[in-house]
Amino acid sequence: MKLLHLDSSALGAHSVTRELSAAVVARWRAQLPHLQVEYRDLDAQPIPHLTGGSLAKANPAEVAEAEAVLQQFLGADVVVLGVPFYNFGIPSTLKAWIDRIAVAGKTFRYTETGPQGLAGGKRIIIASGRGGVYGDASPFDFQEAYLRQVFGFLGITDIDVVRAEGVALSPQHRSDALAAAHAAIPEPLAEAA
Repeated sequence: MKLLHLDSSALGAHSVTRELSAAVVARWRAQLPHLQVEYRDLDAQPIPHLTGGSLAKANPAEVAEAEAVLQQFLGADVVVLGVPFYNFGIPSTLKAWIDRIAVAGKTFRYTETGPQGLAGGKRIIIASGRGGVYGDASPFDFQEAYLRQVFGFLGITDIDVVRAEGVALSPQHRSDALAAAHAAIPEPLAEAA
């Protein structure tokens, strides 16, 4: 089994989502000793944003990197995403990654009856961190709702969210939110069995 671990927070060691995504991966590694893990820090190693030159495949090095990013995603059984809530959405570095995996003919296609996802069979675990409290159905949520929509469009419906909310309200809120999020980390053995 292959797990792809991506972090996108710009906060380094102070990041709630980095802590949570690392805890998810640690739990999976502990219970699945043969788990293969690949890691990418999208803040430290950003993927170029999509441009007209990208679409024209003008830069061979960018084309090769985009293909490697796509193949890494396609080869993963589980994807763990550390995703902070920035300005009601996701970091632009994560959006740049999504632009490289949402590829017509590879991860989705258009049919006479509508779009069809081609990347099903994967599990996505979103480690979400939010300074405020927004809940599950907030009109301000362009983070988790967006990610569910994108991955659903690609054919992936097995999506878990491990969320720490209200982490900027006070040190106690942060501590309580992290404890609750750690307790909500999904167990891998039920999925692997």
